[in-house]
Amino acid sequence: MQKGYFITGTDTGVGKTWATLALMAHLQQAGHCVLGMKPVASGCEQTAEGLRNEDALLIQQQSTIALPYDAINPYAFAPAIAPHLAATQAGVEIDLSHLTGSARALQQQSDYLIVEGAGGWLVPLNKASSIADLAWQLQLPVILVVSLRLGCINHALLSATAIRQSGCELAGWVANILDPQMPCLQQNIDSITARVPAPLLGTLPYQQQRNTMQLAQHLSV
Repeated sequence: MQKGYFITGTDTGVGKTWATLALMAHLQQAGHCVLGMKPVASGCEQTAEGLRNEDALLIQQQSTIALPYDAINPYAFAPAIAPHLAATQAGVEIDLSHLTGSARALQQQSDYLIVEGAGGWLVPLNKASSIADLAWQLQLPVILVVSLRLGCINHALLSATAIRQSGCELAGWVANILDPQMPCLQQNIDSITARVPAPLLGTLPYQQQRNTMQLAQHLSV
């Protein structure tokens, strides 16, 4: 199988997309052809071309090869709710075999495929499967994005444990600073580093307007 990573997070809104974009840019700077994918997205806006998700559009733009939107984001839903609930409202069932097939097609066109999950590790995708099941089927090493805020140590340790119990490889974790004034910020990073059995791959600094190329400099994958 070709190389790639699956990006998950301790929760929704923790910066998975920025970590995805930064990792893509980091690998592209090393001369690799890199494609990104957001298999399932909720909270999409209706456009003349159909439903579009802001994060998926950023991933599409960052990809080395120009790809149609549906290749980047096969399942797009308008309500900003859990994917399995949004799919039910739309009368659709998310098919993991369809997602894995789409991912394989992108892998054949690239050196690296970076796949961004939805929400946290155990977010349901249908009645029987979750983000964890999708990552396991793709057999990609997992990178955990941790938003530095109160409660992050517990969330990081629980997520890291769940990833390993799912049978997936935890390649490392990324610290994402959303609040530069967080008390004991470095001590929180040190506490997680000492307890997660995978390396800290980088700390994404706080930026009011995020710059993907600058963020890429902070990763060491």
